Amino acid sequence: MIDVMKMFKARMYMKRNEPFLYSWHAYVGYELDLFKAFERPVTQFDVADALQLDEDLLGQWVSVGVSIGHLKEAGRGRYKVWNTWKLPKPKGNNSSGVLLKEMMELHIPTLLSYPEMMRNQNRRHFDEEKHAPTVAETSRLLEVLAMPKMSKRIRENRSRTVLDIGCGEAGYIKKLADRFPDTQFTGIEISPAVVETAKELTADNDNIVIENADLWQYQPERLQDMVMMNNVIHYIDLEKRQALFTELATWLEKDGILSVVTPIAGSSDDPPFANVFNSFFSSFDNLYRLPTRQELAEWGEEAGLTMLGIKTVIKEGSWYIAQYQKKS
Repeated sequence: MIDVMKMFKARMYMKRNEPFLYSWHAYVGYELDLFKAFERPVTQFDVADALQLDEDLLGQWVSVGVSIGHLKEAGRGRYKVWNTWKLPKPKGNNSSGVLLKEMMELHIPTLLSYPEMMRNQNRRHFDEEKHAPTVAETSRLLEVLAMPKMSKRIRENRSRTVLDIGCGEAGYIKKLADRFPDTQFTGIEISPAVVETAKELTADNDNIVIENADLWQYQPERLQDMVMMNNVIHYIDLEKRQALFTELATWLEKDGILSVVTPIAGSSDDPPFANVFNSFFSSFDNLYRLPTRQELAEWGEEAGLTMLGIKTVIKEGSWYIAQYQKKS
C-alpha cells in the first residue's frame, strides 16, 4: 500500500509540473529565435547549421515541441511551428517572451535556492547591472498594458510636464510622447547601460529628456503635472516608502497626478503567482516585500494625496496601477 501511494504521489507531482514544459520550451524557442527559424518547413540539421547549435540538443527540443503541440512534422524530416497563437513573438516586438526570460533566468533559479538560503540564513544580492536590461524590457511590456490609463490622466488633466522615475528603456514614455507632442517628458534611470539604450530609442523625440540619476539625489527643476513611478517600490526599503511618497507629493503641481505601477502583496484569494512574487523579492538583501493595498492608501493620504483608484494591469502577476491626485 505504501509503494502504491508513493507511485501515486510521484505521478501526481509529474502531472502537476507538466505545464512547466510548455514554459521551458517557449523560453528556449524565444531565446534562440527557433520559432522564427521553423516558420516554414525545415530540417533540424539546417536550423542547427544556420544558428550554430548542437544538433542533438536541438533534436530533443523539437521532439518536446511536437509532443506538446508547439511544432508539427511537415514531411521529409522537416518541422514547422504550430499553434502560433500560443507562442511568444520574436525578440524586439514587445514579446511576452521577455516575461518567460525573466521567469526562467531570474525568478525560478532564485526560488530554487530557497533551501540553501533558509539553511544559511543568507539572502542573495540583486545584481542591478546584470539583470537591468531584461527587467527594463519586462517593465516596458507591462507599462504598455497600463498606458491607456496613463493616457487618460494626461488628457483629462491636460498635463504639460511628466516625470518618469525609473524609466527603463523609455518605451512607455516614448509612446506617450508620440501621443502627446505638446507635453514635455523627463525620464530618470539609475543604470547607465539602460540610460544609453533609452537615449538611442528616444533620439527622434524632441519632447523627451533622459537623465542618469539616483532617485534619492534627484530634484526636478520645476513642479510636474504628473509623476510616474513604475516597478520601483520593491527597490525601496520599507522604512523609506512613506518618506518617498511625501517627497514625490512636493514635486507635483496643485491637482497634479502621481501614478504608481507595482505588484501588490497577494492574499489567499489571489492567483498563486501573486503570492509567490513576494517570496522572490524577499530572497534578496537589496529588494523588499511588496506593498499592500492598505499601505498604498495610507502612504498617499499621509503625503496629502487623494487616492483616485487602484486598477488591474495583469491580475495573474498581481500587477496594478495606483493613481493619486494632489489635494488643492
